[in-house]
Order: sequence, then C-alpha cells, then structure tokens
Amino acid sequence: MTELRRNGANMQGHPQDRRVNREQAMRLSEDDFKFICKFVYKTTGIVLNDSKKEMLYRRLTRIIRERKLNSFSDYCQLLRDHGEQEKDFFINAITTNLTSFFRENHHFEYLTNEVIPTLIKNKTASKNGKKQLRVWSSACSTGEEPYSIAITILEALKKDLAQWDVKILATDIDSNVLAKGKAGIYDVNRIEEIPLKVKQHYFLQGSGQSSQSVKVHKELKNTITFKQLNLLHDWPMKGPFDAIFCRNVIIYFDKKTQQELFARYYEMLAPGGLLFLGHSENLGNYQQYFSNVGRTIFRKP
Repeated sequence: MTELRRNGANMQGHPQDRRVNREQAMRLSEDDFKFICKFVYKTTGIVLNDSKKEMLYRRLTRIIRERKLNSFSDYCQLLRDHGEQEKDFFINAITTNLTSFFRENHHFEYLTNEVIPTLIKNKTASKNGKKQLRVWSSACSTGEEPYSIAITILEALKKDLAQWDVKILATDIDSNVLAKGKAGIYDVNRIEEIPLKVKQHYFLQGSGQSSQSVKVHKELKNTITFKQLNLLHDWPMKGPFDAIFCRNVIIYFDKKTQQELFARYYEMLAPGGLLFLGHSENLGNYQQYFSNVGRTIFRKP
C-alpha cells in the first residue's frame, strides 16, 4: 500500500517538480519575445526592444491568466492561429496609456496666447455662417487630452463662441480607453491641479457612492467625437485640421514609420496648421517642411 501511494505520487509529479515546470512555462523565451515584437510591429507599427521586455512580461502574464493558458508559448500559438480575432484584445492589453489633464501645459498656453487670437483674426465664416475650428487628438488615450483642448478653446472663444463651429476628433487604437474617454467620468483627484473656476464650470461632482468621481460637462462632450483608429491604417477623415496633437506616441515607431506619419499629418493640416509633439519627440528629417514655433510645436507653411 505504501509502495502504491509512492508510485501514485511519482505519477502525479512531485510538488517541487510541478513548481519548476510552472516557472519554466512562465519564462518569456527569446523566441517568444521576438515573435511578440514582430506581431506588435506588424499590427500597430510600434517597435518593442529589450528595454520593454519587463513591461511586456507583466502585461502578457495578465493576459495568460485571463485567457486561462499555461505559458507564453501557448499565447504565441494562439496569436499564430487566431491573430485576427485576438489582436484587439492584445493591443488593448499591452498599449501604454499614461496621460493627464493639461499635460505639457505649454502647448495649451500656446493655443490660448497664439493660436486662438490668430484664428479669430484670420478665419472667415464658412457656408453655415460660422468660423470652423478643427483639431485632431490622434492618440487621445482616456480622453484627458481632447477635453483639455476643448476647455482651452472654449475658454479662449468664450465671448465669441456663438460665431464658431468647433469640432475635435479624438482617436486611439485602444477601444477600452476610448470608451472611458467617451464616458467622461474620472476620479476627482485627476482634476486637482485644474483651477477651481474651470472645474466648477466644466465638471460635475458626483454624489453618494460616486462622490469621488467627476463627470465632464455636456458642453465639452458635444465638441468631441471619439473614434478608434490605427494610425498605420487608412484615415477616413478628410480634414483639414487647424491643429493636430500627436504627443508621446511617435517614439514607439521606427524612423521610417515616423517619417511616413509626419508626411500624412502634413497633408491633413490646413496651411498654417500646427503639429504638437511630445516633450521627447522631434520631426527628424521632416523638420525641413515645418517651422519650429515653440517647444515641440511645428507650423505648416
């Protein structure tokens, strides 16, 4: 009987052996890492290198748990077999969405002090009798950027708002963050740094169980359209835009893809239109087609 139990234990595997097997399964092999990097690049154009391996490991671990798989290799096989069906979930899980209201505030100050006064002076009314203002937030994440743009524009045009037709397009590859942006509900601590007068006008405080949340005012929501968009695919909008925000996303693409995107942004901008990049980004060789008018702010002639 004792011998039988011992054999049974061997058949099931020693707990330490199972733990070793599990640890081996949860190692991200070089082959799996390279496959994931190629899949990400092919799907999104985003370049991952060794510096992103730890981040990728953490996010893939969550995916594997959610998909009830046993290893990174299992998930790689899932992507090989069902990549088209899995790609949206995968992209949502691995993309980085760090943002805040009025992030890199000098851009919004430039809108207030330079852009809006120039547009007020030079814009002429369109067929509907109003002056059009079009802005694109091309990597809008959870919505803080387009809402910050909307607040800036509405505050700057306050006296003459009835004369303007303001529309902001907000796009992102991640459907989950777009849903949050469209809902316009945020933790109250997200707006701590916004001036009290602006908070009171553009945000509604929750009550009861929602007392620690705020909701964006309908006036802001009405100026913004949220749409899912992969920057590497076709752009269905026509433009032209008076300003395009493409901040802290270009760094994830290789140089060739960056230059291709800059060329497409250039075509989407109206003459005199502005391209806003993130604090660590630049136009590279495409700088020759723009004028640098401020810190990571570039004007199309």
